[in-house]
Amino acid sequence: MKMQEIRQLDDADLLEQIRNLKKKYEQLKILHKVQPLENPLELRELRRTIARLLTEKNARGLK
Repeated sequence: MKMQEIRQLDDADLLEQIRNLKKKYEQLKILHKVQPLENPLELRELRRTIARLLTEKNARGLK
């Protein structure tokens, strides 16, 4: 997800995306420990997307 797309989200959608992606990241980490993922770079991309979302959240001053 690009920053331009993230900026277009409203506050509720932004917070929901953060929750959903964090949950997905945790599930993928566990799955990766049990059996290697086909594309381990997916973990890195997901982590970076979460960081982008959190950056926008902090810029908006949301809690």
